[in-house]
Amino acid sequence: MSDIMVDDTLSESLTALIPKPSDIQQALRLSCQAADFHVEQPELCIRFADDTVVQTLNAQWRNQDRVTDVLSFPMQEADELTADEPLGDIILALPFVIQEADRLQLAAPDHILHLIVHGTLHLLGYDHIDDADAAVMQPLECQIMQQLYRHNPYPDLNTTDV
Repeated sequence: MSDIMVDDTLSESLTALIPKPSDIQQALRLSCQAADFHVEQPELCIRFADDTVVQTLNAQWRNQDRVTDVLSFPMQEADELTADEPLGDIILALPFVIQEADRLQLAAPDHILHLIVHGTLHLLGYDHIDDADAAVMQPLECQIMQQLYRHNPYPDLNTTDV
């Protein structure tokens, strides 16, 4: 079972934009299915945090002293995944994510779901550091978002084969 944590420092107007737990669980389940990790309810933690928290973590763990939308911290090796242990943690900078959704003209809950899908795929071993990795991960994200009846996160990507 996954845990959803919301920091006390976040305003009620921001937390009201967080998707329903059932939508989050569906996004997690579909992400696992798309990655061929067969588990009905993956165990992981999703934390909605303030921008400063995420910036601090990004500086500490990635040597990038700036806020980012989502960070993933895997607890298992991607080639040895097991349902017996938690996959890891996903942390979203909620104010930054909401601003990003506004800038991209996306519904905030939909954008949040995409970032949860994105973060979950990272926990499952996917990456987008180079073009070859992105060519595998991004179509999966598009497929999952389509299954969730949400926007295409990469509209410039040819996803007719997905």
